[in-house]
Amino acid sequence: MTKPLVWLLTLAAAPGLAAVTDRQCTDLLQHALTASNPETRKMAVVALSLAATRGPLFTQLEHMLQDKDLDVRLAVVEGLADVKTKAAIAALHTALDDSTPEVSFAAAKALWALNDPAGKQVLLAVLAGENKTASGFFSKEKRQALRMMHTPRTTILYAVRQGVGFAPVPGLGMGISSMQQILTDPSVSGRATAALLLGKDRDRATLDALEDALVDKDFRVRAAAVHSLALHNDPALRGDLEPLIEDPKEEVRLRAAAALLRLSAIPAPKKPAAKR
Repeated sequence: MTKPLVWLLTLAAAPGLAAVTDRQCTDLLQHALTASNPETRKMAVVALSLAATRGPLFTQLEHMLQDKDLDVRLAVVEGLADVKTKAAIAALHTALDDSTPEVSFAAAKALWALNDPAGKQVLLAVLAGENKTASGFFSKEKRQALRMMHTPRTTILYAVRQGVGFAPVPGLGMGISSMQQILTDPSVSGRATAALLLGKDRDRATLDALEDALVDKDFRVRAAAVHSLALHNDPALRGDLEPLIEDPKEEVRLRAAAALLRLSAIPAPKKPAAKR
């Protein structure tokens, strides 16, 4: 029997052992949240994902968006995304203004997953870069930083966890391998990631942004736009995608060709029977 197990069994059998109180647990976490070691603070934030979503600890969690350590702030954003309370969503809005692009982008993705319109606005601003007046959601400097930000590999897990945002269609793939290849490119930008994450949205503004991205100077953004438009499963988009089979970059050409094959395989909607 291992020593830790013996210790636990001894504690369980000890007569008169006082029960651990909520106050003790709160004090333990409170102490960790204010520790000088950022790794300890991060572990406390992560642990709070197992706790109830009410009380002073979660108020402090929101305040920890001001923590000086990047990894701690990122952990806070991830934790708030799972809470889904009004206060947590308000805190995520605050995180959009974080001076570090990774935190802003993480907050945008979290809000987008929660169907909050602010998340969509940020992703559209990132995708638009400096080309559109609509991208004024951020300052030029912030937008540039987000645009050039390399995508964390955890975004792959995030996107897969969200089901890539598309309803499965019998006989058609989900594009997981295509998405992974784009996101694991060490030179991929936040704009390409935004194009992937926005793919599930069907409104006109998003579709316009993705169509504009087809002529972006960054081939990774073009590839991501092709990927997302293909998964719209709309044969009417063939005209937008057809020119991309002449793209100078193989990554784009091959996706465009596959996208066109995908759209060709989608049966045309049945016309209603004529009334007699």
